[in-house]
Amino acid sequence: MFEKLKKKLKRVAERVGKKAAPEAPPEAPPEVPPEAPPETPPEAPVEIPPKAAPEAPPKAPPKVLPREKPVKKVKRAVKRILRKELTPADVDDIVWELQVGLLESDVAVPVTDHVIERVKAGLTGRKLGLREDPKKLADKVLRQAIQEILTTEQKVDLLKVIEAKRAKGEPAVIVFVGINGHGKTTSIAKLTKYLMDRGYKPVLAAADTFRAAGIEQLEIHAERLGVGVIKQKRGADAAAVAYDAIAHAKARGLDVVLVDTAGRMQTDVNLMDEMRKICRVAKPDLTIFVGDALTGNDAVEQARTFDQAVGISGSILCKMDADSRGGAALSITQVTGKPILFLGTGQGYDDLVEFKPEILLNALFGD
Repeated sequence: MFEKLKKKLKRVAERVGKKAAPEAPPEAPPEVPPEAPPETPPEAPVEIPPKAAPEAPPKAPPKVLPREKPVKKVKRAVKRILRKELTPADVDDIVWELQVGLLESDVAVPVTDHVIERVKAGLTGRKLGLREDPKKLADKVLRQAIQEILTTEQKVDLLKVIEAKRAKGEPAVIVFVGINGHGKTTSIAKLTKYLMDRGYKPVLAAADTFRAAGIEQLEIHAERLGVGVIKQKRGADAAAVAYDAIAHAKARGLDVVLVDTAGRMQTDVNLMDEMRKICRVAKPDLTIFVGDALTGNDAVEQARTFDQAVGISGSILCKMDADSRGGAALSITQVTGKPILFLGTGQGYDDLVEFKPEILLNALFGD
């Protein structure tokens, strides 16, 4: 997951390490040993008179060079290196490569700008100790910046929503929206299995009355999972199907109604109007956008448009196991302000993972 972006983030961290690596302190100049006095050649033997010769004067002690000056210079150099500071020029050079890497990974421009600003603020003027690892500092700053964009103020707890409705004796209604072919029906089947494993009784509403074999696809999943499907013929009013499914769930004491809708491009005005009608009739407790992680920044634009049209509660991103860039996952929360709820990681019914920011952070910064 995110192999390409992970490599780019590692390169950025390495560059920070090179920029911030302290220089080796200058070596102290070697001590100069005192010069020995030159030896005098032996004189020719002279006859000593009977009188005693006067004693030679004592030799002066050798001079030793003072050490205070070079030691002070070395101490001052080490002090400067111990608190090396990253300048704005150093940081600008580093974040340029980060900016290019994020944009190449299909991260939305506003999200890229936010990450760059956070990284600049975290690195500029930082003073590094001699024992501090610059690469670890870079990883920490990058991790904090990306964690910010993956975290939203709005929290959605699916099971709490269902429990709150069940306490009132009503089923929770969840409507799924998104582009055709991006995994809505399969994600509904996975979420059905997820809820059944936790003791809830769901029913499926085949409100995709537009696509050929859309109803049949949902029926096959329902048969495999052992749950009911409420349907009408192809071309029927999708809002009426959702209404019937909710009435059925109330009559049978079921816990959740999962409404499958026809995939539609966000630019298709007529189908977007139909989506608004479904939401007006069904009054969903949650409206979940299902996007394809491999489409990158396009999935972000789709989520934004659906949010403006019907107000999504959160997102499910499919095909995360095949996504090497990570742009959609890093951008969709920041752009829409709505959380990612689940990640699709395969074709099996159990290949649905509850989203936590640590999943993506560990994929990007883990060994």
